[in-house]
Amino acid sequence: MHKATVTRLSILQKAFELIYTKGYQTTSVDDILATTQVTKGAFYYHFKNKDEMGLAVVEEILKPAMIENFTKPLLNAEDPIKGIYQMMKNLLLENPNLLVQYGCPAGNLTQEMAPWNKAFTKALAELTSQWQGTLQQCINNGKKRGQINKEVNAEQVAFFVMSGYWGIRNLGRLSNSKDCYKTYLKGLQVYLKKLE
Repeated sequence: MHKATVTRLSILQKAFELIYTKGYQTTSVDDILATTQVTKGAFYYHFKNKDEMGLAVVEEILKPAMIENFTKPLLNAEDPIKGIYQMMKNLLLENPNLLVQYGCPAGNLTQEMAPWNKAFTKALAELTSQWQGTLQQCINNGKKRGQINKEVNAEQVAFFVMSGYWGIRNLGRLSNSKDCYKTYLKGLQVYLKKLE
């Protein structure tokens, strides 16, 4: 890999870690430089400003992670009920990169940046829309295979599952405990079973 590419990726990865743990607005370019040990010149060679870098974090760090952890498991699910539940269990209890005390990276950025920055709103809306579409596809596939009741509205289920995830991540963040995740997963399991 070319040195400039490695430097750029290093900046984005360290920036993501700082933004996830500290928040976007409280993370400065100087904070990022201190953790990456690159010069200001190197930073501004790759990015015009902090917002351009932040959008690159969404596109190049968050998006691939969401595809890997949020959408791929659903695309490969033979049983949508089990697939949705297992995806959520993995996200909440087994993913080593999603820390209870910091909540959901995409959810945090949405709350922090969407009201103020249209470019962030658009980029984050695309991520959300992709997850929603995959959830709906998974549910509709289940309907076609007779695994889910044909009367089930896939869009409603997708919104319910997504809002439950973001809500429980915030509750976990407040309590700094995964106990609420376990309670949520039991409720989710009951809800999903009713879709059959």
